[in-house]
Amino acid sequence: MKIELPNEEFRFVTEDSKLCDAQTAFVLTPQNEKYLQNAKDNGAHSVIDIKSVSKLFGVDRIKIVGITGTNGKTTTASAIYSFLLDLGYKAAMQGTRGFFMNDEMVEGKTLTTPSVLNTYKHIYQAVEAGCEFFIMEVSSHAIAQKRVEGLNFELKILTNITQDHLDYHKTIGEYIATKNSFFQDESKKLINKDEPRASFNFKNTFTYGIENPATYRLIAYSLNNATSGIIQHFKDVVPFTAALHGFFNLYNLMAAISAVHLITGKKLEEVAEVVDNFAGVSGRMEQVSETPNVIVDFAHTPDGMQQALNALKEKELLIVFGAGGDRDKSKRALMGRVAASLAKRVYITSDNPRHEDPEMIIADILSGIEDKTNVQVEPNRREAIKMALIDQKDDEVVVILGKGDEAYQIIYDEELPFDDREVVRELLKNITK
Repeated sequence: MKIELPNEEFRFVTEDSKLCDAQTAFVLTPQNEKYLQNAKDNGAHSVIDIKSVSKLFGVDRIKIVGITGTNGKTTTASAIYSFLLDLGYKAAMQGTRGFFMNDEMVEGKTLTTPSVLNTYKHIYQAVEAGCEFFIMEVSSHAIAQKRVEGLNFELKILTNITQDHLDYHKTIGEYIATKNSFFQDESKKLINKDEPRASFNFKNTFTYGIENPATYRLIAYSLNNATSGIIQHFKDVVPFTAALHGFFNLYNLMAAISAVHLITGKKLEEVAEVVDNFAGVSGRMEQVSETPNVIVDFAHTPDGMQQALNALKEKELLIVFGAGGDRDKSKRALMGRVAASLAKRVYITSDNPRHEDPEMIIADILSGIEDKTNVQVEPNRREAIKMALIDQKDDEVVVILGKGDEAYQIIYDEELPFDDREVVRELLKNITK
């Protein structure tokens, strides 16, 4: 990718040494430094380090909010973005769902945190569009690979730390350390006080929580029908209501409300007033059908599954799920255990197998389930969903986990069209009971 920058001695910048020429400067990052000689051989106009180039993109002219954590990044980022727009601010958001500016999608889905230069390009676009805030999800991969270099964050947020990405980080200790490394500087931070694995520099730190004393504490809540709560911030005691469901979403809402209060200086009451306008994120606890009741969620970690299923613990659940191939194998048995402990029936299927044999992935999941009486295996995801829908009775809820609003299934290197929600709607037309 080349990015054109007007009014500079070079015309373009790039991270790709193959694209360098007399008009194009090579932006040196920790990922591409081994290609430096190749950039020079291709006649690069010049070589710029990543921190120097940040100023060319107006990075210091916008307030950047970075959110990291195993679960909740997308919902928290989306809630902050929604609240800011409703409060009259211009804002941009970059993350799993794509790149948005001022309530319009600019780019579709990409990496949770793109390359540094891609992020700078988005910031540049946001500044040009008059945005005051840039909200971004920050993945553990991005932290480890220094893909957030040169960014001065107005606020850094930690949602939680549970097991994920051990295919990359190798150990849970390394994963925890990577997440926490984001919070060791003296910039403004907002930390989930109920997360025991959190470690951070106390300077400029604010906290939110439900179980422990915090700067922003939820002192009462109700999960009947919709969600409501009361936040205490020193002497301020402020109620809010929300359309989101599930105890875990209370944390996402608390993080978003607290963040917007911190970065805007608005009264807490003003922030709380716009909370109810946020309808949630597509593919996150999304009710695809009311009768029969079918819910699709992105949960793909043991903790994410437990949180999603606990939100429905009053119901009898039929759970359809698998696990991604070429990813952390150690979480598969744990996911199986969680599903079997909380479901009336479990349908184990394929997720995004990538280069792995779906049968082997399923075997890993099954290893975590002692009593397999109520477990059925069907590697074909469409067929597994169909089985659950046919078996569903009365007030039972079918919960389809793992892919959320993904519109494809990855088999080898191919992205084949497959959207859990569309499959459900299609199947329900032909299922008669």
